[in-house]
Amino acid sequence: MYKTITSDDISFFQSIVNNRCFVDSKSLEKYSKDETEDISILPEVVIKPETVEEISAIMKYCNKERICVTPSGARTGLSGGAIPAHHGVALSMEKFNKILSIDERNYQVTVEPGVITEVLQNSVKEKGLFYPPDPASKGSCFIGGNVSENSGGPKAVKYGVTNEYVLNLQVILPDGEIIWTGANVLKNATGYNLTQLITGSEGTLGIITKIVLKLIAHPTNELLMLVPFHDSEVACEAVGTILRSGVTPSGMEFMERDALLWTQEFLEDRSIRVGDDDAAHLLIEVDGFDPEVLMADCTKIMDVLESFDTGEILFAESQAQKDTLWKLRRSVGEAVKANSIYKEEDTVVPRSELPTLLHHVKRIGNEYGFKSICYGHAGDGNLHVNIIKGELTDDQWNNELPIAIRELFAEVVQLGGTISGEHGIGLVQKQYMDIPFSKKSLGLMASIKEVFDPNRILNPGKII
Repeated sequence: MYKTITSDDISFFQSIVNNRCFVDSKSLEKYSKDETEDISILPEVVIKPETVEEISAIMKYCNKERICVTPSGARTGLSGGAIPAHHGVALSMEKFNKILSIDERNYQVTVEPGVITEVLQNSVKEKGLFYPPDPASKGSCFIGGNVSENSGGPKAVKYGVTNEYVLNLQVILPDGEIIWTGANVLKNATGYNLTQLITGSEGTLGIITKIVLKLIAHPTNELLMLVPFHDSEVACEAVGTILRSGVTPSGMEFMERDALLWTQEFLEDRSIRVGDDDAAHLLIEVDGFDPEVLMADCTKIMDVLESFDTGEILFAESQAQKDTLWKLRRSVGEAVKANSIYKEEDTVVPRSELPTLLHHVKRIGNEYGFKSICYGHAGDGNLHVNIIKGELTDDQWNNELPIAIRELFAEVVQLGGTISGEHGIGLVQKQYMDIPFSKKSLGLMASIKEVFDPNRILNPGKII
C-alpha cells in the first residue's frame, strides 16, 4: 500500500530540511521503538524538521507519493504510538522545543510540542502558575506526546487530564494544510470541537505544531502520607470512602507490595520501611493555599482510615522525604521493566469498582498462571496491570496470554470501564477495540480517519 522510499525521495527530504535527514543504522534503530515492551520496527528515514513550513512540504510530498509518516516525540509511550509500524518516515518533533509565550494575564501558555513536560511546568511555576497533568515520565516526555495520548498522571484525581487544559492547536494535516482547531478562550460553542478530537488521537489525524494550554494558580502547600494496608482490595475500598468524606486529594496512588519492593531494589533506596504484613500502600497528597485547611483535610482522611485495617501511617516531614516517596511511585514502571519481560495493561473503571477489578486481575492470573504487579492512579480508578512473563513458556506468552487479556478487558468493560485510561491504544491494544466498542462505533472512527487522511499515510497501523 505504501511506497518504498527511494534515493530520489531522500534527496527531496534533504533539500527541505537542510541535511536534517538520516538513514544511518544508529538513527533508524533509535527511532524504531518507544518504551512499549520489546517492539522495534525500523523506519526507512528519520527527518528532523525545524519549521511548520518544512513539515507542510514533507507531508504534501508524502501524501502525493503515498509514503507513510509516523510522528515521533520523546518516545516514552507505552502503547507503541511512535513505532513506525509500516516503516516509511519517522518525523521527529524534537526541534520544536520552545515555550513561545506565557500569558500571565489570561493564565495561558503557548508551547511547541517538543518541550519536555517538566520544563514547561517549572517555567510557568516561576510565574506562580500551574500546569497540573504530570505523567510519570514528565522529566523526559514531550508535551506534544501528552496531548496526542491525552495523558493523565497522579494529579488527575483533583485537576483532570490533558484534554481539560488544551484550548487550541495548530495542526498540519496529512495533505500539508495548516489549520488552527479552536480559539484561545475558555468557552467555545462554535462548531465541532476539533481541538478535543485531535487531543488523544495519537498522531493519526494531524501533526501538532503549536499548543495553547490553560493554566491555574500554583498551590503553595502540600502534605503527603503513605498508608500501608494489610489487604490490597481493602486499600482500593478506602479510595472511594476518602473521596466520599468530602476531601479531594491532589494525588491518591495505589502500589502493591511487590511494586514498592521492586522499585526500592531498582533505586537502591530502602529508606521507606515495608512491613512484613503490608500488602499494598496508598500514597495520598493534599494541596492548596491554606495550611490549616490542608491539616483539616488530613485529619478527615485519618478519621476515615480508622475504620480500615492499616499499618503505621508515614507523614512526609520534609521536602526530601516527599521527593523520595514520589520518586518511588514514579519509578515503578521502570523497575518492573528492568526486572522482567512484561506487558502493561492500562485498565480504568469507576472508582467504586476498583476492588472488584483487582480481584479479577488476580483471579485471571491464577487461572492462566501469570504473576502481575499492580499500581496506578487509584483516585481515578486507573489500574496499571503489569503482567510478568516469569516462567511462562513462549507458547503461553504468545498464545494463551492474549486470551487472558481479552477476558480481563471484558470484565473491565462489564464494570463500566474501558481498556485504556491514559496510555492510548496505539499498536498493541488495537486488537481489543471490539470489546469496548460496537462495529458501528469503530466504523465511525474509521470514517473520521478517512476524512482527515484518505490516503492513510499518517501513523498507519494504530488504533483501528
